[in-house]
Amino acid sequence: MGDAMLGLPGQWAKNYHEKADHYTTKIGGVADWPELDSEVSEELVQCCLCGAKLFLVLQIYAPLKNIEERVIYLFACTKPECGNNPKSWRVLRVQKSQQDVEKITTEPSEEVKLEKDAKLTTNVFEESDEETDSDIDLDELAQELEKVSILASNSKKEKGPKHDKKSSKGPIIKQIINDLNTPVLPCFYIYCEKETKEKKGKNGANSDNLLSISDKEMERSSASETEEEKWEEEAYEYDKALNADRTYLKFKKYLDSNPEQCFRYCYGGNPILPTFNVAKPSACKICGSVRNYELQLMPPLLYFINEGIGDGLLNISLDGWTWLTIIVYTCPKNCSALNDGCLWSFVEEEAVIIQDD
Repeated sequence: MGDAMLGLPGQWAKNYHEKADHYTTKIGGVADWPELDSEVSEELVQCCLCGAKLFLVLQIYAPLKNIEERVIYLFACTKPECGNNPKSWRVLRVQKSQQDVEKITTEPSEEVKLEKDAKLTTNVFEESDEETDSDIDLDELAQELEKVSILASNSKKEKGPKHDKKSSKGPIIKQIINDLNTPVLPCFYIYCEKETKEKKGKNGANSDNLLSISDKEMERSSASETEEEKWEEEAYEYDKALNADRTYLKFKKYLDSNPEQCFRYCYGGNPILPTFNVAKPSACKICGSVRNYELQLMPPLLYFINEGIGDGLLNISLDGWTWLTIIVYTCPKNCSALNDGCLWSFVEEEAVIIQDD
């Protein structure tokens, strides 16, 4: 688990249908798929409830130490009757197949291939039963071997120094997609910053200590109770409500410390919860491992998307979205399904919706 990163709003896209590349982290717009071997199945980007095409909400380039080519796509339906149902949200983890990566890394280099070809050429001469040493044209053999060595030398020159892949990442020349059947949300690009710890108050105490007033009130009320058995049920309900209030206050205080965050990313970490009663993530459908936390959408995202909708370019509404946060859980093993030799694999993950009660 590394440091938590916050996704903050950057520049608005000049056109909401413009394409970038899969190394780009952004909100809305069209999905930038990597160079796939086949078309993306329409079923993957359809609402499970109404069958409509889903909107891209978030695209985030999220490489790991052992998987450099890895992207998370989050889609959702904007219809009021669907938007708050988890079945109308879809998380896709797209990554380069590790088996194919190992195959590529272990594939012999061009020089090795040429050396093998040279050995095969000599073996042909050595294993021939019909020909003898006197039948071999040594001058012709020397010329062929010289050609092989020249090819190997040229291949080394052509390769030259290796370029850092990171230097080539980033938005490419924007291509506009004119497919009106692809629904889009307002698109803007994201830049990330490390999560900052909560600041201390003027009295030098942590902000968590500001909640100690509620603790003291609870202690006083419990100390003043003379009929504990009589009020046991009421006290339990009070504690439950107090815990809920404290959890939400911490969540709100966290938002206030970073009021523009659109999402929070912390692979393998813990989510920031607005309520203490949250359903646990389900197991991965492929390997059975319990999914772990990777990221969550935060309420300021709704404000920025609605701001883009307000310019009148899109005829959509997010009135059906009343969530406090959307938590994305992914497989800790980053397993991939059998892909029939395809270079990239698609795995559906889980999104948990926490409503605004």
